[in-house]
Amino acid sequence: MKRIAIVGGAGRMGQILAKGLGEQSDFHVTALVDVHEPRDLGSAVYAKSVDDLDASSVDVVVDFSIPESVVASANWCAANKVALVVGTTGLDTEQCAAVIRASESIAVVLGANFSLGAVLSERFAAQAAPYFNRVEVIELHHDDKVDAPSGTSIEAVRSILEARRRANLPEITEPTTRFSLEGSRGADAGDGVRIHSVRLPGLVAHQEILFGGPGEGLTIRHDSYDRVSYVPGVALAIRSMPTTCGLSVGIDGFVK
Repeated sequence: MKRIAIVGGAGRMGQILAKGLGEQSDFHVTALVDVHEPRDLGSAVYAKSVDDLDASSVDVVVDFSIPESVVASANWCAANKVALVVGTTGLDTEQCAAVIRASESIAVVLGANFSLGAVLSERFAAQAAPYFNRVEVIELHHDDKVDAPSGTSIEAVRSILEARRRANLPEITEPTTRFSLEGSRGADAGDGVRIHSVRLPGLVAHQEILFGGPGEGLTIRHDSYDRVSYVPGVALAIRSMPTTCGLSVGIDGFVK
């Protein structure tokens, strides 16, 4: 049985993970880590910091918190030989480097999105990319999300660009030459592929990948209506991650 500590355990995602993972017969949530005490601890113990954890009672740390906490989690896990799953987005270069360093001594999964549907939509988009002249992405999230564009949309565009380059497609030329408002065409994520970010209350996580060609279009849309949609992907990551060391970026390689 895998013993799990959740960093960000008082947050909405942390509470959902604690409940969802705790219901799995092969997992036991032993600790919730947060600066705020979680509303529902269940059978887990509460710790304000990963440094307060008993390493002998933890096999995997799952971090869905803030970028600054990820560095502390990575360093603690590496020092104590505990595996790490990171679902926190918005990491800067130095924070990503800390996670990569940790993967030299422990198993690490770093994912932008743990929804199985999001992973499959990215895979379908890469399949479609060589057959359409143009593509744009609209990502829509709740208004508490502080980073934009979403990590999910960035990963989707990366897959699309790789597919377009393998097919020797040219860079997409921007057709707009006059702007009534600067920035109205969204962000250029590379080779002319645009990302548009929406932040509204009532949303959770949604994404549309729009392809256009002569006389037709294709839209691949994924919706996470509830954060519980991430639980199966996190569970899959824990079960599928290497038993020694190494970095797995995303869960696409675990989805057969």
